[in-house]
Amino acid sequence: MTASVGGPTYNEMLDPASLPGAIERAGRASWADELNAANLYNITWRGGDGQVRHVCLPRELTGVDANIIVMLGKHFPSGSHKVGPAYSTLMEGELSGEIEPGASRIIGPSTGNFGIGVAYVARLKGYPATVVMPEGMSRERYERIRRYGGELDLTPGSESDVILVLERTETYKTDRNNKILAQFELLPNYRFHRFVTGRSALSVAQRYGDGRVAAFVSAAGSAGTLAAGDEIKQVFVDATVCVLEPKECSTLFNNGRGTHRIEGIGDKMVTLIHNVLTTDYVMLVHDDHCVIGLDLIERQAKRLEQLIAPGTRKISELTGLFGISGICNILGSIRLARHLGLSREHNIVTVATDGFDRYPSVLEDLKARYGSLESRTRECFESAFRNAPANEILDVRPREQKQRLFSYKYDVWSRFGYTASYLQAMQSQTFWDTEYSKIRSIDESLLALRRGLQNAC
Repeated sequence: MTASVGGPTYNEMLDPASLPGAIERAGRASWADELNAANLYNITWRGGDGQVRHVCLPRELTGVDANIIVMLGKHFPSGSHKVGPAYSTLMEGELSGEIEPGASRIIGPSTGNFGIGVAYVARLKGYPATVVMPEGMSRERYERIRRYGGELDLTPGSESDVILVLERTETYKTDRNNKILAQFELLPNYRFHRFVTGRSALSVAQRYGDGRVAAFVSAAGSAGTLAAGDEIKQVFVDATVCVLEPKECSTLFNNGRGTHRIEGIGDKMVTLIHNVLTTDYVMLVHDDHCVIGLDLIERQAKRLEQLIAPGTRKISELTGLFGISGICNILGSIRLARHLGLSREHNIVTVATDGFDRYPSVLEDLKARYGSLESRTRECFESAFRNAPANEILDVRPREQKQRLFSYKYDVWSRFGYTASYLQAMQSQTFWDTEYSKIRSIDESLLALRRGLQNAC
């Protein structure tokens, strides 16, 4: 095949200190040049100090005793951790020969951040890219994709109309040069998050409380991030995994449908790569609570500090760190801590997929709908961060709930050509562990490819 630029192994994404010195230095030096291909080696949760980038939220904000640790995705190249699974899926496709430099066009079905990651990685690796996504997403998402040279193919609807995206994506399969980075289906997404995100979560929790992870919380989306829970449960078998979805589109909760405003989640399906065996709870979060929560931190931080943390900058220091789904994960973590009765020794780990930079237009829409909220800071805070109905969390550990979710997965994915035997195999943890175990051989193959590229230079 025609040579492509290299990139990191799974182990190097987990711990950039394992990179060869020259490559690590080149990655660090490339930060100021976003489109430098060496930025591929900055796909990691860790900063230059080797520590996982995160914040532990102030208790004045959360109102609970448990430590709520938020891993920060905004520092990844392209501004979101979704670049990790985008890169991993493309990288594995190159290794298998499915994606061929100089011949393939990359197709990325997405509702936003994954599509941005696809356009970014494709640009750095020299591929043309088309991102298929709904027409009702934030304009900042479209602008970022175009900035990276990606083309847009917009489908009707918004966040909760992903089925239409998948159906449109099917039409690209008629051209053998189109290679689809199918985040909802392909297991590199699972492998990246189980290994890189899961082990990073275990690492960051060591700094707080009892050093364990009591719970991992994440909105569903593609369900890739939820794979971190599989790795956490390998170490702490009693850890809880809670998946969040919009109250307005309660698909996992009760097969509900609807439209909502939490970009990045709530896709009206059980995604193929969602290992429902390790999901313990499904929780509903009201979409406007997430948007209002973002407004409180971005536009009302000082006023909120005066109300809940006078004399400090505890809220102002959070400005810029979260997007809407990050606020959703924070609200869900707070509610799970209350539900489980967790204490100061307990740690809940969650993620902020991206930062505020791609959501100013969403807050403009909020203001257009409700007017300025500045005179209602206390009311908005109590509504979003304190008052959650107790009946909006569902225990999905019972067998009948697992079977309901398995059946839902079958109904969706059998339509896209997956066989009954393959879908049945996913009902065993052995399937997921076998897929996870492929990381070692993938890393070895990538290192061999990199050596070949270096020798060719």
